[in-house]
Amino acid sequence: MTKVTIKHLIEMKAQAERICMLTCYDATFARLLDEAGVDMLLVGDTLGMVFKGEETTLGVTIDEIAYHVSAVARGSKRAHIVGDMPFMSYHSSDAATIENAGKLIRAGAHSIKMEGGLAICDRVHRLVQLGIPVIGHIGLLPQSVHAQSGYLVQGRDEASRKRILDDAVGLEQAGCFMIVLEGIEANLAQEITAKLRIPTIGIGAGVHCDGQVLVLYDMLKLTQGFHAKFLKHFAEGDSVVKSACQSYMLEVKRGTFPGPEHSYWQR
Repeated sequence: MTKVTIKHLIEMKAQAERICMLTCYDATFARLLDEAGVDMLLVGDTLGMVFKGEETTLGVTIDEIAYHVSAVARGSKRAHIVGDMPFMSYHSSDAATIENAGKLIRAGAHSIKMEGGLAICDRVHRLVQLGIPVIGHIGLLPQSVHAQSGYLVQGRDEASRKRILDDAVGLEQAGCFMIVLEGIEANLAQEITAKLRIPTIGIGAGVHCDGQVLVLYDMLKLTQGFHAKFLKHFAEGDSVVKSACQSYMLEVKRGTFPGPEHSYWQR
C-alpha cells in the first residue's frame, strides 16, 4: 500500500487527477476512509461543532486536535493526514506557532493547515524552513466568523477578489504545498487554480479546484440542520444509525437479544 505523499499530491495536479479529502476524527473512520481510498484525512477544528456540539470552531484547542490526530494516525495506513491549527494557536509568536505545529506532527500529522492569507505568510515561511509542511486556507475563514460577519461567501466584489488572489499567491510563495479555497465564487476559484502551481482543494468553491473536501459527518448526513448549497449527502447516515439503534432496543426489550448464539455455555 503506497502512502500518499506531498510529491504524489502535487503530481496529481500536474496529471489533472482530482484529490479527495474528508475530515476525520477517530481511528475507526480513519480505517474505513483509508480502505475506501480517500487521499487526505483532515483532522479539522470542525470537531468543535460535529464532535463536541459547539456552535463554532473557536473553542477547539491544540491539545484536542493533537489527541484526534493521534487517533486518526493509528487507524490510517495510506492517506495523508492533515492537522488543523486551531484558533489562536499561531497568532501570539513564532515560538508558539512552531511549538503547536510540532505538537501535531509528533502526534502523527504529515502536514498542518492554517487559516489566513498574507498576514500569516511569515509564519508559514518559518514553518516550511523548519521542515513542517503547510496547507493554506483562504476565502471564508471559520476562525474569523465574527470578523467576516458570519459564514458568508467571499470574493463578490473586485477588492475582495483581489485580496483573495493576492493571499493565494502569497501563500504559495511562502511555501504552502496546497491551499484550501472555502466559500468563494467558482470563477475566482478557477482563476486561482489556474494561476498556482500547487493544488487547490475546494469546499463551496465550485468544480474547477484540483480537489474537494467535505466534513465527513455532513457528507454522511449525520449532522442535523445543516443544508449549505455546496453540500451533498452521499448517504442517509442519520436514518441508518437510528434504525439500527431502534432494532437493537426492541430486541433487548423483547428479550430476543442476546440469543443462545450470543451466549457462553459451560462445557
